Amino acid sequence: MGNLLAWISEHLWLAWAILAVALAAVELLTLDLVFLMVAAGAAAGALAALVGGGPVISIVVAIVVAMGMLAAVRPVALRHLKEAPTIRTGISALVGKTGVVVEEVNPHGGRVRIGGEVWTARPYDEHSRIEPGKSVDVLSIEGVTAYVHESEQPWDL
Repeated sequence: MGNLLAWISEHLWLAWAILAVALAAVELLTLDLVFLMVAAGAAAGALAALVGGGPVISIVVAIVVAMGMLAAVRPVALRHLKEAPTIRTGISALVGKTGVVVEEVNPHGGRVRIGGEVWTARPYDEHSRIEPGKSVDVLSIEGVTAYVHESEQPWDL
């Protein structure tokens, strides 16, 4: 036991690093982010010991970082992990897409091809006219009408 304590005191940063890796490995089995936050504290303790902090300094740094990670990072990370990704479907998936004008778009109407389908369209800016062949961005859809704005990027067929 005396040899182990002597080795730890001589290689304190390495002992902290081994502890950090072990805690991260345990996290892979639990997946609740507690051990990962404590592993971050152990890594901070290793860094503190590596730059010359003694055992007391490295323990304090490890505890402070682990508690900070548990209090600040873990709740945010859990919230993001438990949230279902937002998947846009139907007509809402077309907002932000690029299309091409097939019939002049003006305040009275027009037609655009968006994702292989032809939609009735009006300019988002109610005074604009967009020529056939021009690229447009879909800004919103109301009913069966796409409200579009002339795109900055050229249309690739």
